[in-house]
Amino acid sequence: MTADEPSDETIVRTAAEAAEGLIFSRYKQSAVRDFDVTVSFEDGVLEVDVYLNAPDDEDGPDPDQVADDAALAAREAVDDLFDE
Repeated sequence: MTADEPSDETIVRTAAEAAEGLIFSRYKQSAVRDFDVTVSFEDGVLEVDVYLNAPDDEDGPDPDQVADDAALAAREAVDDLFDE
């Protein structure tokens, strides 16, 4: 890691915050029964796993799609960190 690169802790925190932010941009916090965002960054490899237990209403977003989008948002946020 060079002085210009973000720390592993910063990478993990940024990814987790981005995933959580996306979840709560699609659902009210009170509507989410449970969620878990697991992020690891080891040897330059980012792994993001999002579990979401939220209502699957016809009128609302699809929880599986939101979980996938949250993982993607986490990866994009980390990409942005390295682009700075």
